[in-house]
Amino acid sequence: MATTIEATLGPAPLVGRRRTAAFAVVALAFVMDLLDGTIVNIAIPSIRADLGASYADVQWLSAGYALAFAVLLITGGRLGDIAGYKRLFLIGVAGFTVASLLSGLAWAIPVLVVARLLQGMTAALMAPQVISLMQVMYPPEERAGVGGIFGALGGLAATLGPILGGLLIQWNIAGLDWRPIFLINVPVGIFAFVAGVRMLPNARSPHPLRLDLVGTVLIVLALGLLVFPLIQGRELDWPAWVFVMMATSVPVFALFWWLQLQESRRGGSPLVLPELFRTRTFLLGLVINSTFQMALLGFLFTLTLLLQIGLGYSVLAAAVTGIPTAIGISISIAALAPKLVPVIGRYTLTVGVVTMAVGIGLVLWPLRAFGLGTNGWVLAPGLLLVGLGMGLVMGLMFVVTLKDVDATHAGSASGTLSAANQLGGAVGITLVGLVLFGTLSAGAGPAFDQHSAPVRSAVVAAGAPEARADAAVQAVRSCYVARVSAKDPSAQPAECAAVQAASGPGSGAIGSTVATASKRATADDFEQAYAWTMALSGVLLAICLVLGLLLPRRIEFAPAAVSA
Repeated sequence: MATTIEATLGPAPLVGRRRTAAFAVVALAFVMDLLDGTIVNIAIPSIRADLGASYADVQWLSAGYALAFAVLLITGGRLGDIAGYKRLFLIGVAGFTVASLLSGLAWAIPVLVVARLLQGMTAALMAPQVISLMQVMYPPEERAGVGGIFGALGGLAATLGPILGGLLIQWNIAGLDWRPIFLINVPVGIFAFVAGVRMLPNARSPHPLRLDLVGTVLIVLALGLLVFPLIQGRELDWPAWVFVMMATSVPVFALFWWLQLQESRRGGSPLVLPELFRTRTFLLGLVINSTFQMALLGFLFTLTLLLQIGLGYSVLAAAVTGIPTAIGISISIAALAPKLVPVIGRYTLTVGVVTMAVGIGLVLWPLRAFGLGTNGWVLAPGLLLVGLGMGLVMGLMFVVTLKDVDATHAGSASGTLSAANQLGGAVGITLVGLVLFGTLSAGAGPAFDQHSAPVRSAVVAAGAPEARADAAVQAVRSCYVARVSAKDPSAQPAECAAVQAASGPGSGAIGSTVATASKRATADDFEQAYAWTMALSGVLLAICLVLGLLLPRRIEFAPAAVSA
């Protein structure tokens, strides 16, 4: 999001302690929303083990939230303009709190997925009002400073979110495992709601745009037709109808855009203003931002799976390992981007993309060299560079995208950009998940073969004849591959029932050998799959690099007040 300045109907800007208290309420909700967008990644392995989530379910937990948030973000902002910022803020906080409670109490994975979608939808009602309320509460000369505080809070949330999630899961409060990462929102949300009723001013826009309900329905339908088959297709073994769904999304997108053009020509209130796309820097910036978000969210999504499932890190160790990336992002946005952009302009993006690519290479190298023995210290330099590169791009692109937009369209432009970024992240998680989980299944057998020799030796040492040893190894291999490819990780694959019979009476003695071989195979399999996902990220970064060369050579840098 970015701060926009427009008149509002309501009281004069607040002053004194009441304004400070109102700011605290809004900031608390802002941080709660940001935390919930990232904190779930660290909990995915725990959720998967507890509720038997499939790989498709895992993608829905992250991508679903971002998708629901994105498609309703602009509509949420317009509802605030029409009905009042305080009212919509309170509705959003209340809904987010209820959705968080449902998430924490979810007894099955479909319930949790629906609850996450509800979280995204209600966050889309709450988040736009944060910026609008800041405009009501602070005069123009103070808004830049307030925006800087929100920017710092965003960086802090990115840094502390995974750590907080890791601690909550590690502590296993009342035996609840991963559930407190959602339940912690309940008391926070209740406090924010009660305090908001008392402290926040009533205000709304004097000239609100009308709701574009048809446009909203069409974009939800088009994105659903595209994203649902991408996430579910692998689990359903790619039936023909999933390709029909994806193909159908194209004319629905086209119809959406045609109606937006018609609404604009009539002088109406389209969901997305077509006039914005006549501004070259906005169009370029929108594409670069969305593409970069695909790479960024894809990287963060797969990193925690690699660390916890692939390398066997504890949830807290995985959270701490990600700190260098968050530090790098914060340093770049706060210190490096403001210094580099005035000097090298658009080439700041080039430096950022190259730095991120080098960082990814430095993450992949120890994985290839040390496998299961890879520790967080050897990953830290690469992760720090990844964060520095991300921050340089993020610190530049939000400003560049909006710099040539007409002031009368600033609110619509920033809302469209924020929504596009969320959509980019959701699509990135979907595409990266498709590559990651598909490659894991395809590579499971070859990965196990690399570590099967000790299993065979253990079976022979237990007294099994040569022929039975070969059968035992093949049975263990089939079981391992079935577990990696299983749609329901809590179910016992039929292939695993043959392991005991094939390995004979000495099977108990080879259990530890099989476990060790399986762990090493999993690390190798994840390393290969992760390399393929990072290759996809490399392609996305290359697109950003090329498009960045079309941006204006010199750029006047003025930090965006708030971005998300």
